[in-house]
Amino acid sequence: QGHKREVAKLKKPIDRTEWYMYPQTVNAYYSPGMNEIVFPAAILQPPFFNFSADDAINYGAIGSVIGHEITHGFDDQGSKFDGKGNMKKWWTDSDRKRFEKKSKILVDQFNTFSVDGVQVNGKLTLGENIADLGGAAIAFDAFMEHLKKSKRVMIDGFTPEQRFFLGFAQQEQEIARDEFKKTAALTDPHSPAETRVNGTLANLTEFHEAF
Repeated sequence: QGHKREVAKLKKPIDRTEWYMYPQTVNAYYSPGMNEIVFPAAILQPPFFNFSADDAINYGAIGSVIGHEITHGFDDQGSKFDGKGNMKKWWTDSDRKRFEKKSKILVDQFNTFSVDGVQVNGKLTLGENIADLGGAAIAFDAFMEHLKKSKRVMIDGFTPEQRFFLGFAQQEQEIARDEFKKTAALTDPHSPAETRVNGTLANLTEFHEAF
């Protein structure tokens, strides 16, 4: 049934209103072919968005997720698609070389991580690691702009900046069997949850300054 539905799309105009996730799916995505980012309604709940939480937590969580999906448009794969979703060279050669030189730093960094003896694949996870880093940086900058117009409040002994990073870490929490984590380390383009937090934040001066 699904195959027939896809085949029926051939030779028809692209339906840019179509989503590739259900509203009840707790996830989000960037589509290079559509040049769009999508956030199903279900992701707007803890730990990604908490109506009862302070702004710092939500900027660190859902803010970073939003920034993550935006950044995918400029990662090692998304950057190869133009504004209309066509695979097209739109960067200069010098910019591409500088990008690849900088991205190799992330590849080398994540290659040093392992899960239960299984090495994380820095090349496989590069796009997601770029998006994690870019997402956290974008969300932090947005939160700093928000703080200029709001009152700074200490909560549970933590500054707003510290709580931002707590929110970032909380949205990556997971419970998984060791066997699953080992398999994911070999096959998943996302780094393991722990390294998505520690590896990303290690690269942010703002994190070091906050703590």
